[in-house]
Amino acid sequence: MEKKKKACLHCGIPISGRSDKQYCTDQCRANARNSRKTEDKAERYMKQVNQVLRTNRQILHKASPEGKTTLRRQVLELAGFDFRHFTSVYRTQKGSTYYFCYDYGYLLLPEEKVLIVNQQLYMG
Repeated sequence: MEKKKKACLHCGIPISGRSDKQYCTDQCRANARNSRKTEDKAERYMKQVNQVLRTNRQILHKASPEGKTTLRRQVLELAGFDFRHFTSVYRTQKGSTYYFCYDYGYLLLPEEKVLIVNQQLYMG
């Protein structure tokens, strides 16, 4: 009586080895996991938002290498900045609201201008 070999859950190739083995190679196992992960809508959405946040931070960093700069809002928009996505909000005692993309923040000023700042980490 001949045993029927199990097939790889990802590619379908017959598997040899342990009886509880599900994939023929580590590559097939990784590919199966990655395809399951990308099928999840919430996971895809998180990746898209994280990409926007990284892009926003990169634009702020390039626009303000010294840590503090004022420029027109249109400059950021033309570079692809998305004002709808930020990682945190800081409100000052005077009522100003800074929006941060990780360690770079911006304050919307009158006349379509933006103040870009680098978050100061205080050691205490």
